[in-house]
Amino acid sequence: MDSLLFGLIILAVFIIFVLLKTAVVVPQRSEYVIERLGKYRTTLEAGFHILLPFFDKVAYRRNLKEEPVDIPSQSCITADNVTLDVDGVLYMQVVNSRLSAYGIADYHFAAVQLAQTSLRSAIGKITLDNTFEARESLNMQVVDALDEAAQNWGVKVLRYEIRDIQPPASVLDAMEKQMKAEREKRAEIARSEGERQALINRAEGERAEAIALSEGEKMRRINEAEGRAQEILKVAAATAEGIRQVAHALNEAGGREAANLEVAQKYVEQFGKLAKAGNTLILPATLTDIPAMVATVMTTLETGKNTAANAVPARTPSQG
Repeated sequence: MDSLLFGLIILAVFIIFVLLKTAVVVPQRSEYVIERLGKYRTTLEAGFHILLPFFDKVAYRRNLKEEPVDIPSQSCITADNVTLDVDGVLYMQVVNSRLSAYGIADYHFAAVQLAQTSLRSAIGKITLDNTFEARESLNMQVVDALDEAAQNWGVKVLRYEIRDIQPPASVLDAMEKQMKAEREKRAEIARSEGERQALINRAEGERAEAIALSEGEKMRRINEAEGRAQEILKVAAATAEGIRQVAHALNEAGGREAANLEVAQKYVEQFGKLAKAGNTLILPATLTDIPAMVATVMTTLETGKNTAANAVPARTPSQG
């Protein structure tokens, strides 16, 4: 009885062992490379599969997901002989499990080494100043070099990113001084441009002010000239009108007698003022002959009346 139980246990263990050797479950986004007696037989995709016991075996397991691979820091020399420490990250994906298994011994190691050599070659063609600006170009050069070689490995290189570029301390100090000098230069240029613009604005303001003042002075003089002209015209018109009125009054009845009386009165008043103004007077011989003086004035008025009549036509009754 005991030997029978022991035999059943041995049989059960053998069956379990055979099932473990024959039944294979491939996870999603994975592939298994199967060999039969050491020779490639097939590639299993995701799912449940049965193998031939003791003949078939899973030789390689491949993950089809995108894989990030760390690229260690390395020293690179630029075209102007400056040493830089550069590291990065490589993203790649297995697209052919059979080629990745038999095309190269270790595609991870090969990808890392090729990425480093390609990056050193790309950086050696540019100067230090262009290195920081050419990150995108350097990344593309590494990807192109890797992708061309990885086609025989069953691997697709998706992208490469430079993670850090570290120049020597002496270069960093020189770059900092250069940037400081550049900032000071830009600040000085900006300050001088501001002063220049301020001077231009001030000059334009003074010019506009001078033009406005000259225009104002011009208008003032024009207005004054027009005012004086209008004043002269009005005074002349008033004088002419006065002469017309005097001439008209002299032609009326009693006009001459009234004029004689007015002239005699003004003559006496002015003579009295002259006598009060000073103690010494030089008088003409006919000063006391008032009628003769009045006659002289009237003759003058008569002459003025005739001149005004010839120069300005007498107004009609309707105009008066």
